[in-house]
Amino acid sequence: MSTVISPMYAWQDLRWQTIERRVFKLQKRIYQASRRGQVKAMRKLQRLLMASWSARGLAVRKVTQDNQGKKTPGVDGKASLTPRERQHLVTDLRHLQRPAQPVRRVYLRKPNGEPRPLGIPTMHDRAMQALVKLALEPEWEAKFEPNSYGFRPGRSCHDALEAIFASTKYTPRYVLDADIKGCFDHINHAALLAKLHTFPQLHRLMKGWLKAGIMEGEVCSPAEAGTPQGGVASPLLANIALHGMEEAVTRVFPHRRRAEGNVVSWSNKPKLIRYADDRAPRRRGKEKGDLEASCCTRDGGRPSGAGVQDQASNHLQLRELRASVVSVAGKGEPRARQVWVKQTNASEPLRTCRKRRDDVKTGASR
Repeated sequence: MSTVISPMYAWQDLRWQTIERRVFKLQKRIYQASRRGQVKAMRKLQRLLMASWSARGLAVRKVTQDNQGKKTPGVDGKASLTPRERQHLVTDLRHLQRPAQPVRRVYLRKPNGEPRPLGIPTMHDRAMQALVKLALEPEWEAKFEPNSYGFRPGRSCHDALEAIFASTKYTPRYVLDADIKGCFDHINHAALLAKLHTFPQLHRLMKGWLKAGIMEGEVCSPAEAGTPQGGVASPLLANIALHGMEEAVTRVFPHRRRAEGNVVSWSNKPKLIRYADDRAPRRRGKEKGDLEASCCTRDGGRPSGAGVQDQASNHLQLRELRASVVSVAGKGEPRARQVWVKQTNASEPLRTCRKRRDDVKTGASR
């Protein structure tokens, strides 16, 4: 009996907990091999994961049932699949040589009224991207910087807020909220592929996605740069492109050594916390002019092919008061171990998340 025409098990009868456990075991081995620097073993495990039925089935389930945009069609017009079509799609994912189709251009409205361009791949390309993400994510999770929190498993914006509060609750710092202008749309393809440095079969597959083109109406335009917002693997590729920014920013700013008695400490050392393309560099200092001039020098450490969005940046000055400190939002009574934030422009502050807002901003639960 051919399993392609009549699958052995029905889609609704599959045990997804067992399938997820199998995939996680392989991902754990990929992560450990990446941490140990065993590139050859890691590549073999990635090929094994992409060839396994469990990983292909889990990728199809994510893009057809779990994701929020599961019913968004691509250029092929497919918005949903039947259980039998999902099983056939799992079988089709064995062929990695299938050329990628162009993404469908869709525009969403930002809160400030500007359009946000999205690129919606086809159902097959989305499932293939989810499969590749299962193989690439554990490799790069072993390499990513500790203060990167956006689009990573087990991390959220609340962790970034907690990291910001932990680094500013004892020492007065200057905070610069910066946003990369067109981060997804201006990533250099050649630099990204060189940074991935994966095996040739996956390299050709990734290059095909990046160069597939954009279909807007009936016009197909080539994609010279960027990763389409709307793809399953796009957040991971953006994190890979931005990897190394924290080290580069720390290396660009000068370090001054200051001796206090027998203790030698480092002053004026910046620290960068990044959530996807939003970041908050923080730096100690007493002279405001010298600090802002150094913080605004953002030539080093930027991602390949991306610039800095000037109109969306906030310059927040954190100062410590002797007697009492007011809350960040200006509400409530002054409490101890709090920080006063002075905003130097009229744009929205960085820390606007409502959940755990008081705990993170004022340190009430600390």
